[in-house]
Amino acid sequence: MTKSNSTYQICAQCVMDTVGNPEITFDDKGICNYCYEYQEKASIRLFDRDDERKTAMDQLIDRIKSSGESKPYDCLIGVSGGVDSTYTAYLVKQLGLRPLAVHFDNGWNSELAVSNIEKILDNLGIDLHTFVVDWEEFKDLQLSFLKASTPDGEIPTDHAILSTLYSTASKFGIKYIISGNNFKTEGVMPRLWAYGHIDWKYIRNVHKRFGTKRLKTFPHLSLAKFVWYTFIKRVKLVSILNYTDYDRESAMKLLIDKLEWQYYGGKHYESNYTKFYQGYILPEKFKIDKRKLHLSAYILAGLKSRQEALEELKAPIYPPERIAEDTEYIIKKFDIPDEVFNDIMQATPKTFLDYPTNYPLHSKLRNFLSTLRSKGLYHR
Repeated sequence: MTKSNSTYQICAQCVMDTVGNPEITFDDKGICNYCYEYQEKASIRLFDRDDERKTAMDQLIDRIKSSGESKPYDCLIGVSGGVDSTYTAYLVKQLGLRPLAVHFDNGWNSELAVSNIEKILDNLGIDLHTFVVDWEEFKDLQLSFLKASTPDGEIPTDHAILSTLYSTASKFGIKYIISGNNFKTEGVMPRLWAYGHIDWKYIRNVHKRFGTKRLKTFPHLSLAKFVWYTFIKRVKLVSILNYTDYDRESAMKLLIDKLEWQYYGGKHYESNYTKFYQGYILPEKFKIDKRKLHLSAYILAGLKSRQEALEELKAPIYPPERIAEDTEYIIKKFDIPDEVFNDIMQATPKTFLDYPTNYPLHSKLRNFLSTLRSKGLYHR
Protein backbone atom coordinates (compact mmCIF):
# COMPACT_ATOMS: atom_id res chain seq x y z
CA MET A 1 0.00 0.00 0.00
CA THR A 2 1.16 3.49 -0.81
CA LYS A 3 0.21 6.57 1.14
CA SER A 4 -2.31 8.92 -0.41
CA ASN A 5 -1.17 12.46 -1.14
CA SER A 6 -2.90 15.81 -1.58
CA THR A 7 -4.03 14.83 -5.09
CA TYR A 8 -7.61 13.58 -5.27
CA GLN A 9 -7.98 9.83 -5.72
CA ILE A 10 -10.93 7.46 -5.53
CA CYS A 11 -10.70 3.71 -5.05
CA ALA A 12 -10.95 1.63 -8.21
CA GLN A 13 -13.14 -0.95 -6.46
CA CYS A 14 -15.34 0.93 -3.96
CA VAL A 15 -16.18 4.65 -3.63
CA MET A 16 -13.91 5.64 -0.76
CA ASP A 17 -11.67 8.56 -1.66
CA THR A 18 -9.17 11.06 -0.25
CA VAL A 19 -11.72 13.75 0.66
CA GLY A 20 -11.72 14.21 4.44
CA ASN A 21 -9.83 10.94 4.76
CA PRO A 22 -6.07 11.44 5.37
CA GLU A 23 -5.39 7.81 6.30
CA ILE A 24 -6.63 6.20 3.08
CA THR A 25 -4.00 4.35 1.04
CA PHE A 26 -4.03 2.67 -2.37
CA ASP A 27 -2.13 -0.21 -3.92
CA ASP A 28 -0.66 -0.21 -7.43
CA LYS A 29 -4.07 -1.25 -8.79
CA GLY A 30 -5.76 1.73 -7.21
CA ILE A 31 -7.61 -0.37 -4.62
CA CYS A 32 -7.84 1.20 -1.16
CA ASN A 33 -6.95 -0.20 2.24
CA TYR A 34 -10.60 -0.36 3.31
CA CYS A 35 -11.37 -2.91 0.60
CA TYR A 36 -8.64 -5.20 1.89
CA GLU A 37 -9.64 -4.64 5.51
CA TYR A 38 -13.27 -5.46 4.64
CA GLN A 39 -12.36 -8.72 2.95
CA GLU A 40 -10.08 -9.75 5.81
CA LYS A 41 -12.72 -9.08 8.46
CA ALA A 42 -15.54 -10.55 6.35
CA SER A 43 -13.74 -13.92 6.43
CA ILE A 44 -14.16 -13.82 10.22
CA ARG A 45 -17.49 -12.04 10.69
CA LEU A 46 -19.51 -13.62 7.86
CA PHE A 47 -20.12 -17.15 6.55
CA ASP A 48 -18.97 -18.54 3.21
CA ARG A 49 -21.72 -21.14 2.79
CA ASP A 50 -25.47 -21.20 3.42
CA ASP A 51 -25.31 -24.52 5.28
CA GLU A 52 -22.55 -23.22 7.55
CA ARG A 53 -24.59 -20.09 8.28
CA LYS A 54 -27.75 -22.10 9.04
CA THR A 55 -25.94 -24.47 11.39
CA ALA A 56 -24.37 -21.57 13.28
CA MET A 57 -27.72 -19.79 13.54
CA ASP A 58 -29.50 -22.91 14.81
CA GLN A 59 -26.83 -23.44 17.45
CA LEU A 60 -26.99 -19.79 18.49
CA ILE A 61 -30.79 -19.84 18.88
CA ASP A 62 -30.60 -23.03 20.94
CA ARG A 63 -28.09 -21.40 23.28
CA ILE A 64 -30.20 -18.27 23.65
CA LYS A 65 -33.36 -20.24 24.39
CA SER A 66 -31.53 -22.42 26.89
CA SER A 67 -30.10 -19.38 28.69
CA GLY A 68 -33.58 -17.90 29.13
CA GLU A 69 -35.40 -20.94 30.49
CA SER A 70 -37.68 -20.02 33.42
CA LYS A 71 -37.07 -16.30 32.74
CA PRO A 72 -39.54 -13.76 31.27
CA TYR A 73 -37.11 -12.93 28.45
CA ASP A 74 -34.27 -14.82 26.77
CA CYS A 75 -32.67 -11.89 24.95
CA LEU A 76 -32.49 -8.11 24.76
CA ILE A 77 -32.81 -5.98 21.63
CA GLY A 78 -32.19 -2.28 21.10
CA VAL A 79 -34.79 -0.42 19.04
CA SER A 80 -34.52 2.98 17.37
CA GLY A 81 -37.28 2.83 14.77
CA GLY A 82 -34.69 2.37 12.01
CA VAL A 83 -34.38 -0.42 9.44
CA ASP A 84 -31.75 -2.62 11.07
CA SER A 85 -33.13 -2.60 14.62
CA THR A 86 -36.72 -3.03 13.41
CA TYR A 87 -35.81 -5.96 11.18
CA THR A 88 -33.89 -7.48 14.09
CA ALA A 89 -37.05 -7.26 16.22
CA TYR A 90 -39.00 -9.00 13.47
CA LEU A 91 -36.31 -11.65 12.98
CA VAL A 92 -35.95 -12.67 16.63
CA LYS A 93 -39.71 -13.18 16.88
CA GLN A 94 -39.64 -15.29 13.72
CA LEU A 95 -36.90 -17.37 15.33
CA GLY A 96 -39.08 -18.06 18.37
CA LEU A 97 -37.16 -15.91 20.85
CA ARG A 98 -38.68 -13.89 23.70
CA PRO A 99 -37.04 -10.47 23.54
CA LEU A 100 -37.28 -7.42 25.74
CA ALA A 101 -36.85 -4.24 23.68
CA VAL A 102 -34.83 -1.31 25.00
CA HIS A 103 -35.05 2.19 23.60
CA PHE A 104 -32.68 4.99 24.53
CA ASP A 105 -34.51 8.31 24.28
CA ASN A 106 -31.91 11.07 23.93
CA GLY A 107 -34.40 13.81 23.16
CA TRP A 108 -33.86 13.80 19.39
CA ASN A 109 -36.39 11.20 18.22
CA SER A 110 -38.36 12.07 15.13
CA GLU A 111 -42.12 11.60 15.35
CA LEU A 112 -41.84 8.94 12.67
CA ALA A 113 -39.28 6.98 14.71
CA VAL A 114 -41.55 7.01 17.78
CA SER A 115 -44.49 5.91 15.64
CA ASN A 116 -42.45 3.10 14.07
CA ILE A 117 -41.31 1.80 17.46
CA GLU A 118 -44.79 1.79 19.00
CA LYS A 119 -46.46 0.26 15.94
CA ILE A 120 -43.86 -2.46 15.32
CA LEU A 121 -43.49 -3.63 18.92
CA ASP A 122 -47.26 -3.69 19.36
CA ASN A 123 -47.68 -5.76 16.18
CA LEU A 124 -44.94 -8.16 17.25
CA GLY A 125 -46.03 -8.38 20.90
CA ILE A 126 -42.68 -7.25 22.34
CA ASP A 127 -42.38 -5.53 25.73
CA LEU A 128 -40.55 -2.20 25.77
CA HIS A 129 -38.23 -0.64 28.35
CA THR A 130 -37.42 3.03 27.62
CA PHE A 131 -34.55 4.95 29.20
CA VAL A 132 -35.08 8.71 28.99
CA VAL A 133 -31.80 10.57 29.40
CA ASP A 134 -31.51 13.72 31.49
CA TRP A 135 -31.70 16.29 28.70
CA GLU A 136 -29.65 19.01 30.38
CA GLU A 137 -26.79 16.61 31.08
CA PHE A 138 -26.94 15.05 27.65
CA LYS A 139 -27.18 18.39 25.87
CA ASP A 140 -24.06 19.52 27.71
CA LEU A 141 -22.20 16.37 26.65
CA GLN A 142 -23.24 16.65 23.00
CA LEU A 143 -22.18 20.29 22.94
CA SER A 144 -18.85 19.25 24.46
CA PHE A 145 -18.20 16.97 21.50
CA LEU A 146 -19.21 19.67 19.04
CA LYS A 147 -16.77 22.06 20.73
CA ALA A 148 -14.08 19.36 20.73
CA SER A 149 -14.26 19.66 16.93
CA THR A 150 -14.02 15.91 16.23
CA PRO A 151 -16.10 14.06 13.61
CA ASP A 152 -17.42 11.53 16.14
CA GLY A 153 -20.05 13.78 17.71
CA GLU A 154 -22.58 10.97 18.07
CA ILE A 155 -20.37 8.99 20.41
CA PRO A 156 -22.38 10.12 23.50
CA THR A 157 -25.52 8.43 22.14
CA ASP A 158 -23.72 5.26 20.98
CA HIS A 159 -21.98 4.92 24.33
CA ALA A 160 -25.14 5.46 26.38
CA ILE A 161 -27.08 2.94 24.30
CA LEU A 162 -24.44 0.28 24.87
CA SER A 163 -24.28 1.03 28.59
CA THR A 164 -28.06 0.92 28.88
CA LEU A 165 -28.24 -2.41 27.07
CA TYR A 166 -25.65 -4.03 29.34
CA SER A 167 -27.14 -2.66 32.56
CA THR A 168 -30.67 -3.73 31.54
CA ALA A 169 -29.46 -7.20 30.58
CA SER A 170 -27.77 -7.53 33.96
CA LYS A 171 -30.89 -6.30 35.78
CA PHE A 172 -33.13 -8.92 34.12
CA GLY A 173 -30.55 -11.73 34.14
CA ILE A 174 -30.43 -11.79 30.32
CA LYS A 175 -27.32 -13.34 28.78
CA TYR A 176 -27.76 -12.29 25.15
CA ILE A 177 -28.00 -8.78 23.71
CA ILE A 178 -29.08 -9.03 20.08
CA SER A 179 -27.67 -6.14 18.07
CA GLY A 180 -28.98 -4.78 14.78
CA ASN A 181 -25.45 -3.91 13.70
CA ASN A 182 -24.21 -5.94 10.76
CA PHE A 183 -20.85 -6.22 9.11
CA LYS A 184 -22.09 -6.71 5.56
CA THR A 185 -23.45 -3.16 5.17
CA GLU A 186 -21.44 -1.44 7.92
CA GLY A 187 -18.00 -2.99 7.57
CA VAL A 188 -16.19 0.07 6.18
CA MET A 189 -15.14 2.73 8.69
CA PRO A 190 -12.03 4.95 8.86
CA ARG A 191 -10.87 5.07 12.47
CA LEU A 192 -10.62 8.88 12.46
CA TRP A 193 -14.29 9.25 11.51
CA ALA A 194 -15.90 7.44 14.41
CA TYR A 195 -13.97 6.23 17.43
CA GLY A 196 -14.90 5.91 21.07
CA HIS A 197 -18.33 4.38 21.54
CA ILE A 198 -16.95 2.23 24.37
CA ASP A 199 -14.14 4.56 25.45
CA TRP A 200 -15.39 6.25 28.63
CA LYS A 201 -11.98 7.81 29.25
CA TYR A 202 -12.24 9.68 25.96
CA ILE A 203 -15.82 10.80 26.59
CA ARG A 204 -15.05 11.86 30.15
CA ASN A 205 -12.02 13.91 29.10
CA VAL A 206 -13.85 15.70 26.28
CA HIS A 207 -16.63 16.62 28.70
CA LYS A 208 -14.19 17.66 31.40
CA ARG A 209 -12.57 20.08 28.98
CA PHE A 210 -15.66 21.54 27.31
CA GLY A 211 -18.64 20.72 29.54
CA THR A 212 -20.24 22.81 32.27
CA LYS A 213 -22.48 20.33 34.11
CA ARG A 214 -21.82 17.19 36.14
CA LEU A 215 -22.86 13.92 34.51
CA LYS A 216 -24.80 12.55 37.47
CA THR A 217 -27.18 10.20 35.66
CA PHE A 218 -25.62 9.66 32.23
CA PRO A 219 -25.30 5.89 31.63
CA HIS A 220 -21.64 5.07 31.06
CA LEU A 221 -19.53 2.00 30.54
CA SER A 222 -15.89 1.93 31.60
CA LEU A 223 -13.45 -0.52 30.04
CA ALA A 224 -13.31 -2.43 33.33
CA LYS A 225 -17.10 -2.67 33.47
CA PHE A 226 -17.25 -3.83 29.83
CA VAL A 227 -14.78 -6.60 30.60
CA TRP A 228 -16.77 -7.50 33.72
CA TYR A 229 -20.06 -7.75 31.79
CA THR A 230 -18.45 -9.68 28.95
CA PHE A 231 -16.12 -12.14 30.66
CA ILE A 232 -17.43 -12.37 34.24
CA LYS A 233 -21.19 -11.93 33.83
CA ARG A 234 -20.90 -13.56 30.38
CA VAL A 235 -23.38 -11.23 28.72
CA LYS A 236 -22.92 -11.71 24.99
CA LEU A 237 -23.48 -8.99 22.39
CA VAL A 238 -24.43 -10.79 19.18
CA SER A 239 -24.81 -9.21 15.73
CA ILE A 240 -27.48 -11.65 14.62
CA LEU A 241 -27.74 -10.19 11.11
CA ASN A 242 -24.24 -11.57 10.49
CA TYR A 243 -25.85 -15.00 10.80
CA THR A 244 -28.24 -14.22 7.92
CA ASP A 245 -27.86 -13.33 4.26
CA TYR A 246 -28.85 -9.78 5.13
CA ASP A 247 -30.01 -7.45 2.38
CA ARG A 248 -31.08 -4.09 3.79
CA GLU A 249 -33.22 -3.13 0.79
CA SER A 250 -35.17 -6.39 0.96
CA ALA A 251 -35.53 -6.03 4.73
CA MET A 252 -36.96 -2.54 4.28
CA LYS A 253 -39.53 -3.79 1.77
CA LEU A 254 -40.56 -6.60 4.12
CA LEU A 255 -41.07 -4.18 7.01
CA ILE A 256 -43.18 -1.86 4.88
CA ASP A 257 -45.31 -4.68 3.47
CA LYS A 258 -45.79 -6.75 6.62
CA LEU A 259 -45.57 -4.32 9.53
CA GLU A 260 -46.58 -0.96 8.01
CA TRP A 261 -43.18 0.48 8.89
CA GLN A 262 -42.39 3.86 7.32
CA TYR A 263 -39.05 4.96 5.87
CA TYR A 264 -37.48 8.17 7.18
CA GLY A 265 -35.12 9.05 4.35
CA GLY A 266 -31.56 7.94 5.18
CA LYS A 267 -29.20 5.76 7.20
CA HIS A 268 -29.92 6.48 10.90
CA TYR A 269 -32.14 9.44 9.97
CA GLU A 270 -34.74 8.27 12.49
CA SER A 271 -32.95 10.77 14.77
CA ASN A 272 -33.32 14.48 14.01
CA TYR A 273 -29.81 15.10 15.33
CA THR A 274 -28.24 12.26 13.36
CA LYS A 275 -29.91 13.51 10.20
CA PHE A 276 -28.46 17.01 10.67
CA TYR A 277 -25.10 15.86 11.98
CA GLN A 278 -24.41 13.36 9.19
CA GLY A 279 -26.17 15.31 6.48
CA TYR A 280 -24.84 18.79 7.21
CA ILE A 281 -22.19 19.12 9.95
CA LEU A 282 -19.96 16.26 8.78
CA PRO A 283 -19.77 17.21 5.09
CA GLU A 284 -19.74 20.97 5.72
CA LYS A 285 -17.07 21.04 8.42
CA PHE A 286 -15.10 17.79 8.00
CA LYS A 287 -15.71 17.06 4.29
CA ILE A 288 -17.04 13.66 5.36
CA ASP A 289 -19.83 12.04 3.34
CA LYS A 290 -20.86 8.93 5.28
CA ARG A 291 -22.83 7.66 2.32
CA LYS A 292 -19.45 6.56 0.92
CA LEU A 293 -19.02 4.13 3.83
CA HIS A 294 -22.34 2.39 3.37
CA LEU A 295 -22.21 2.37 -0.42
CA SER A 296 -18.68 0.95 -0.36
CA ALA A 297 -19.81 -1.83 1.97
CA TYR A 298 -22.73 -2.54 -0.37
CA ILE A 299 -20.30 -2.82 -3.28
CA LEU A 300 -17.95 -5.15 -1.41
CA ALA A 301 -20.89 -7.29 -0.24
CA GLY A 302 -22.12 -7.63 -3.83
CA LEU A 303 -25.37 -5.77 -3.10
CA LYS A 304 -24.74 -2.83 -5.41
CA SER A 305 -22.55 -2.02 -8.39
CA ARG A 306 -19.88 0.67 -8.18
CA GLN A 307 -21.63 2.61 -10.95
CA GLU A 308 -24.90 2.56 -9.02
CA ALA A 309 -23.09 3.88 -5.96
CA LEU A 310 -21.44 6.67 -7.94
CA GLU A 311 -24.83 7.72 -9.30
CA GLU A 312 -26.29 7.86 -5.78
CA LEU A 313 -23.44 10.09 -4.63
CA LYS A 314 -24.42 12.69 -7.24
CA ALA A 315 -27.56 13.50 -5.24
CA PRO A 316 -27.31 16.25 -2.58
CA ILE A 317 -26.27 14.97 0.85
CA TYR A 318 -28.86 17.19 2.52
CA PRO A 319 -31.89 18.92 1.00
CA PRO A 320 -30.62 22.49 0.36
CA GLU A 321 -34.04 23.95 1.08
CA ARG A 322 -33.99 22.42 4.60
CA ILE A 323 -30.59 23.68 5.79
CA ALA A 324 -31.62 27.09 7.18
CA GLU A 325 -34.76 25.81 8.94
CA ASP A 326 -33.07 22.73 10.39
CA THR A 327 -30.04 24.72 11.54
CA GLU A 328 -32.37 27.06 13.40
CA TYR A 329 -34.09 24.06 15.00
CA ILE A 330 -30.78 22.54 16.18
CA ILE A 331 -29.52 25.84 17.60
CA LYS A 332 -32.80 26.46 19.40
CA LYS A 333 -32.90 22.97 20.92
CA PHE A 334 -29.31 23.33 22.15
CA ASP A 335 -30.26 26.78 23.48
CA ILE A 336 -27.09 28.44 22.20
CA PRO A 337 -26.52 31.74 20.38
CA ASP A 338 -26.05 31.63 16.62
CA GLU A 339 -22.45 32.77 17.00
CA VAL A 340 -21.60 29.78 19.20
CA PHE A 341 -22.78 27.41 16.49
CA ASN A 342 -20.91 29.42 13.87
CA ASP A 343 -17.72 29.20 15.98
CA ILE A 344 -18.20 25.42 16.24
CA MET A 345 -18.53 25.10 12.47
CA GLN A 346 -15.47 27.27 11.82
CA ALA A 347 -13.18 25.68 14.42
CA THR A 348 -10.21 23.69 13.14
CA PRO A 349 -11.13 20.00 12.76
CA LYS A 350 -9.50 17.58 15.19
CA THR A 351 -9.70 13.84 15.91
CA PHE A 352 -9.80 11.60 18.96
CA LEU A 353 -5.99 11.50 18.78
CA ASP A 354 -5.96 15.07 20.11
CA TYR A 355 -7.51 13.98 23.43
CA PRO A 356 -6.70 11.46 26.20
CA THR A 357 -8.20 8.06 25.36
CA ASN A 358 -7.91 4.36 26.06
CA TYR A 359 -7.21 3.73 22.38
CA PRO A 360 -4.14 1.48 22.88
CA LEU A 361 -6.05 -0.77 25.30
CA HIS A 362 -9.14 -0.85 23.12
CA SER A 363 -7.03 -1.78 20.11
CA LYS A 364 -5.53 -4.71 22.01
CA LEU A 365 -9.00 -5.82 23.18
CA ARG A 366 -10.39 -5.56 19.66
CA ASN A 367 -7.50 -7.62 18.26
CA PHE A 368 -7.98 -10.19 21.01
CA LEU A 369 -11.69 -10.54 20.20
CA SER A 370 -10.87 -10.86 16.50
CA THR A 371 -8.49 -13.69 17.30
CA LEU A 372 -11.20 -15.43 19.32
CA ARG A 373 -13.65 -15.00 16.43
CA SER A 374 -11.19 -16.46 13.96
CA LYS A 375 -10.92 -19.55 16.16
CA GLY A 376 -14.67 -19.83 16.61
CA LEU A 377 -14.43 -18.99 20.32
CA TYR A 378 -16.39 -15.73 20.20
CA HIS A 379 -19.65 -14.70 18.54
CA ARG A 380 -19.64 -12.92 15.19
